Amino acid sequence: MLSESISKLVQYGMESGLTPSCEKNYTINLLLDIFKEDEYKEPEHTFTDIQLEEVLEELLDEAVKRGLITDSVVYRDLFDTRLMNCLMPRPSQVQKEFWDRYAESPEAATDYFYKLSQDSDYIRRYRVKKDQKWTVEGEYGDIDITINLSKPEKDPKAIAAAKNAKASSYPKCLLCPENEGYAGRVNHPARENHRIIPITVNDSPWGFQYSPYVYYNEHCIVFNSRHTPMKIERNTFVKLFDFVKLFPHYFLGSNADLPIVGGSILSHDHFQGGHYTFAMAKAQIEKHVTIPGYEDVEAGIVKWPLSVLRIRHKDEKRLIDLAAHVLEVWRGYTDEAAFVFAETDGEPHNTITPIARKVGDTFELDLTLRNNITTEEHPLGVYHPHAQYHHIKKENIGLIEVMGLAVLPARLKEELELLEEYILEGKDIASNEKIEKHAKWAAKFLPKYDSVTKENIHGILQKEVGIVFTHVLEDAGVYKCTPEGREAFMRFIEKL
Repeated sequence: MLSESISKLVQYGMESGLTPSCEKNYTINLLLDIFKEDEYKEPEHTFTDIQLEEVLEELLDEAVKRGLITDSVVYRDLFDTRLMNCLMPRPSQVQKEFWDRYAESPEAATDYFYKLSQDSDYIRRYRVKKDQKWTVEGEYGDIDITINLSKPEKDPKAIAAAKNAKASSYPKCLLCPENEGYAGRVNHPARENHRIIPITVNDSPWGFQYSPYVYYNEHCIVFNSRHTPMKIERNTFVKLFDFVKLFPHYFLGSNADLPIVGGSILSHDHFQGGHYTFAMAKAQIEKHVTIPGYEDVEAGIVKWPLSVLRIRHKDEKRLIDLAAHVLEVWRGYTDEAAFVFAETDGEPHNTITPIARKVGDTFELDLTLRNNITTEEHPLGVYHPHAQYHHIKKENIGLIEVMGLAVLPARLKEELELLEEYILEGKDIASNEKIEKHAKWAAKFLPKYDSVTKENIHGILQKEVGIVFTHVLEDAGVYKCTPEGREAFMRFIEKL
């Protein structure tokens, strides 16, 4: 049985291009060693159309049977990553292949690397496809919604083991280059099958990789090779355009550098990008503006729920200069009438979420104005999802959400299914503790529909989730899409 499963895995490696056929015996022996097995018998028949998930399941069950691992998703993930590394080319080989293909075109290089990152099971295709995804048409364009189901839930044993695990500072975080090849532990994922492409950004060493959770097509992460905190500054814009010049088919953006409006990892300087066009990128400029000293730069307010100033020019250096100027003015800008405060009690509030891209022969930079002030009424943030929408989205509005993709918690899958059932059967939504939080919402939107049936309830809920997320984005906008809001936005622009 073990020989057969190993044979299938090695065959998968050869068919996918991870493993050269001349390394077949070598790879078999690496796998035997992991299983502490001395014997191997070549199966009599050749396997084709191998499903990676099924083969890994067979091998993981065998590892549990042999007492090599505990039967838990955390330990299984650590072990199957080790197995996959046996099929993998060394980092230097991946880097050479990447740059050889880059000589053909940047697209050829990223196509190769994205496929490798999936074939290697670093991106677990069979988990990612479990994510629920849909789009909702609205006044700001087609908003993307995803319920993230690809991160496995830890079981109690693994949670207890992680709690008791010895504290470790290696690697310092999930973005450090030291993750490449790391075996992992109960409180840190295995990265033995992970490969990084070194690139030069702003004359310093950076790394390029894909996100294992791919929220959108070719979702990549670009990170500083040093563990240094995120900071939005002039050099941020230089770095963004250095990358876009290397890979003009990709956009690249940065989370803001302040809590509440920033990303989940502020301790390590990094960006996120990819080969995808979000609703924000498709949104048009609703009002063109001219900025003194930058009359040659096309600039304007974007028709988008967050407050976005778009600037465009064929020379990215002009955009870098202007962006640095906008950032400097915004950092120190206060407009009490619009409830914009640069700081309170010495704590800074204003920052920017920038997104860079190339459209044809023109560089484009979206500067999203952010503010993280809190009040008694809005303790999590005035420009953060308000409490009435927390039943759908309570988490920070980071770069991905800013661009128009809702990354919603896994709990919503079950909750929306229950909600469908309760609505169709006329049950009291408030009577179920799992979905009582949705009762007021349902009571508000249901009267809009003349008929709610088994055939249309799913679509109705998807549409209403999209409407809530649009309101969440409006909450995150410093300047609202109202005459008063646009007037206040223009007051800031006039200060530039």
